[in-house]
Amino acid sequence: MEISTVHTPKPIEELPSSFCKSLSILFTDIDDTLTTDGLLPPSSYTALWKLSESDIKVVPVTGRPAGWCDHIARMWPVAAVIGENGAFYFAYDRLNRKMRREFFDSKEKRKEAEAGLERIREEVLRRVPGAAVAADQPFRIADLAIDFREDVPPLGDDAIEEICRIARSHGAVCKVSSIHVNIWYGSYDKISCIGAYLEREGGKPFSLWKDRILFIGDSPNDEPSFKHFPVSVGVANIRTFLPKLQSPPRYITSREGAEGFAEAVELILSRRSR
Repeated sequence: MEISTVHTPKPIEELPSSFCKSLSILFTDIDDTLTTDGLLPPSSYTALWKLSESDIKVVPVTGRPAGWCDHIARMWPVAAVIGENGAFYFAYDRLNRKMRREFFDSKEKRKEAEAGLERIREEVLRRVPGAAVAADQPFRIADLAIDFREDVPPLGDDAIEEICRIARSHGAVCKVSSIHVNIWYGSYDKISCIGAYLEREGGKPFSLWKDRILFIGDSPNDEPSFKHFPVSVGVANIRTFLPKLQSPPRYITSREGAEGFAEAVELILSRRSR
């Protein structure tokens, strides 16, 4: 598996045509990559349909909850969705009308984690003013999401770091997205679940897909994917975080959020048709 080193992202226009023509599966973050200001606009949703119609599978990779992922897998033109930062993937068989739900940890392990997550929740709310449990928490199966800017006034870096410190002090894993701190117990993450999806659904390990897969994201919690994918793209809002990233994306769009996603897709599809 190729591992990227520190580099400056190249403009998306430098993405090779040969790669665009070989692309088979596009993995993408959702919040602030497919969306802008919390909405899924026509530009990115249309781009998803164009990818599907061009025989490029799309797999959203998100920290969002299982309840949302069931809807996305059913209603969006996607092959599957990886949710709760790699806790599972859902893939809907449209022909047989059956949802396939593959979890990384057993139901028993998820149950064991609940008490620890509850202790973390209580301590965070007690010690970090302004933090809140994410509004989508009731629809989650495996993790705890702490809101620091979605439905609450934005918290500063010190508050976000304190949330992470509390989680780690309880032996939990945490990742910071553009809106939430996601906290869980377990050895899985987005990359391990992407690997499981590729092996189970595609029949080959991650390392054998390197010339046929792409990741698009926007924030520090996408850094493991930027690191492990030989070809990755950041939408323009990633620029804010570039000084903090050891493994930035290989390429960057000129536009932010959903418009940046649509920009990348338009370029890829135009080069496939040459």
